[in-house]
Amino acid sequence: MKKIEKTKKITIDQFAILMKAGFSSVNKKINNAVDLVDKLAISTAKGFENTATKEDIKRLENDIEGVKKNIEGVKNQLEGTNKRIDDFAESKVSKITFKELDNRVGFMEEKLEIKQ
Repeated sequence: MKKIEKTKKITIDQFAILMKAGFSSVNKKINNAVDLVDKLAISTAKGFENTATKEDIKRLENDIEGVKKNIEGVKNQLEGTNKRIDDFAESKVSKITFKELDNRVGFMEEKLEIKQ
């Protein structure tokens, strides 16, 4: 057997009060949601305050290009310096060779009696 539920009868005034309470609850929830969205929007805006602009990025790109050119210049100078060092190293007399020649010249001066 089926149970038959009894429904309580209410007046229009009671129904209006129930509707008002329901709408009030929904209104509070909507206001809370709007407040949360506003706070989120403010937080997001603050997050973008320190974000670089297109102009900032363009300026940085130009700065980077300048640094690259300076580095290339330093590389060229370093290569020139390395070449001069290599040339010097090839043309210099070693300490041993110098000492040997000094001894030979000293010996010859001694034999020829030309000591200065």
